[in-house]
Amino acid sequence: MPDLYDIGLGNFDTETRQLANSDYVSFWENQAKKLVWFSPWDKTLDWNPPFAKWFVGGKINASYNALDVHQAQKSEKPAILWEGENGESRILTYKDLWIQVQKLANVLKSLGIKKGDRVTLYLPMIPELPISMLACSRIGATHSVIFSGFSASSIRDRIYDSKSKIVITADGGYRRGSVVKLKETVDDAIKDFDFVENTIVCKRTKTEITLTDKDKMWDDLMENVSEKCEAEPLDSLHPLYILYTSGTTGKPKGVLHGTGGYLTHLHSTFKWAFDIKNSDVFFCTADIGWVTGHSYVVYAPLLHGATEVMYEGAPDFPNPSRMWDIIQKYHVTIFYTTPTALRMFMKFGDALPNSFDLSSIRLLGTVGEPINPEVWRWYYRTIGKEKCPIVDTWWQTETGGMLISPLPGLETIPLKPGSGTRPIPGVSISVVDENGIDLPANTKGYLVIKNPWPGMLLTLWGDDKKYKDTYWSKYANFYYSGDYAIKDEDGYFWLLGRADDVLKVAGHRIGTAELESCIVSHHDVAESAVCGIPDEVKGEVIIAFVVLKENTQKSSELLEKELISKIRVDIGAIATPKQIYFVSKLPKTRSGKIMRRLLKAIASNDKIGDVSTLEDGAAVTEVQTAFEELQKSMKK
Repeated sequence: MPDLYDIGLGNFDTETRQLANSDYVSFWENQAKKLVWFSPWDKTLDWNPPFAKWFVGGKINASYNALDVHQAQKSEKPAILWEGENGESRILTYKDLWIQVQKLANVLKSLGIKKGDRVTLYLPMIPELPISMLACSRIGATHSVIFSGFSASSIRDRIYDSKSKIVITADGGYRRGSVVKLKETVDDAIKDFDFVENTIVCKRTKTEITLTDKDKMWDDLMENVSEKCEAEPLDSLHPLYILYTSGTTGKPKGVLHGTGGYLTHLHSTFKWAFDIKNSDVFFCTADIGWVTGHSYVVYAPLLHGATEVMYEGAPDFPNPSRMWDIIQKYHVTIFYTTPTALRMFMKFGDALPNSFDLSSIRLLGTVGEPINPEVWRWYYRTIGKEKCPIVDTWWQTETGGMLISPLPGLETIPLKPGSGTRPIPGVSISVVDENGIDLPANTKGYLVIKNPWPGMLLTLWGDDKKYKDTYWSKYANFYYSGDYAIKDEDGYFWLLGRADDVLKVAGHRIGTAELESCIVSHHDVAESAVCGIPDEVKGEVIIAFVVLKENTQKSSELLEKELISKIRVDIGAIATPKQIYFVSKLPKTRSGKIMRRLLKAIASNDKIGDVSTLEDGAAVTEVQTAFEELQKSMKK
């Protein structure tokens, strides 16, 4: 039995759970009433599997609910405390944000943008990005944010698919002390796209840029435009945004989210999970180019009139203490980050965070991947000082918002390191076998969602068939998450990684997250990544890449023996890696996710493929070198 941490903040709300379990449609209807609607809906849910229509006939606007509703009482309250990587800072109040959004909305209308048009946003983490999103939503344009680390070819695919009329970008952005030339990349991506009518360029750096007839400068457009633009009453089902997710093959999938249901989901989960108060300073480290940034950097905090920190740049630049410095500077009370970032911070030891005043923090959160129990405990003890609940959330781009999470703002339940605990109210989630039958407790299986929920995607942009095939074909009327999980005897869920990251060794299924957690629990290990490579006898064999903590004195031979022994004891001999490679860094995306695909390609001598989202190319070189050196030593 894992350790139990009884540190919730709220009271157990049996009434909420009972209503949600007995009638989830009425439950979500009550939650939706907490938003401001221009006109009520005629039908709460129209469920025609696999298509769900929430709050049919209702009229609402995301920008209005994020900004206008706060002007009477919170106009002078800081909305965004922005920190640039180069040390610049800005404070935007709710009134500042409201005025800038209305001005840009008028700019977009002056350039011919109408309700239903698409606008692509390719910007660094600067306030102009949420301003652009809210301006689009104010007039009913559908925004498509592209992560600023993507290459020209990746941008091209996404813009071509969405047929955006306008692209909003910047001359450049800062990343690890260097300037990333964004405008130049956009020019390359859209050079022969006649349907792109204009590019709006924001000045962020002093990068020289070449302007064409289509290019307009942000400052020039905003200078004399009216500060008043009424929010457009939009259907609840109106497409709010398209967000593209990369697959292992084929073109990216354009996940399409609506307005009314999505906002309802975010408004509810943000309150439940973070117990948000007017005095809080919320800091989510996610880039807005990913769904966490959409949902819990832009929309959810603003729906609640919260103050939040927004940071541009790498979490460890110019030094590993950058996050702790920001928390101390802005008196952050809620910190929401990734397990990958935490493993990196762990590597530098406790002395660094302990040298900063982190006493303002009252709640911690994680997102993006399963958190190793050892990392959970470090986060709890070293950062939270054993007084902060850890909100370990599971959700996806497609789900819109969190679906499995502790909910300190709603109820007190014991926390188990490494478990996301239970589903949010109003959602039925199970672990099933290949035939869709619920599995007994503590049995590995596939995570499925059995009923529609308000934040779910409407479809895939322009491809209803792919939407059905990808998410609804494996099990009849169940949403297939593609994730592997266990549900324990207390109803707590343990995520074990993607189903396509499940290794199958001699017929046995081994979750990558399960094995990586075991390796990271060794006191000398900071990070690990495992993958499978083809084997004629076993089908797959396991290889592991391990990053050690600084100042580790043991030899690699001794560490390898200790790790193999630990894996055999904790999981079983079947999980023993064929090889363990010790490296100083792992290849990651700029959002902090380990690129296991690259590790597998290197170990299998395959082509590495697209690396446009890679944070540090040196990590790939190091892994390749470590692999080659070990192969040479084995041949001697």
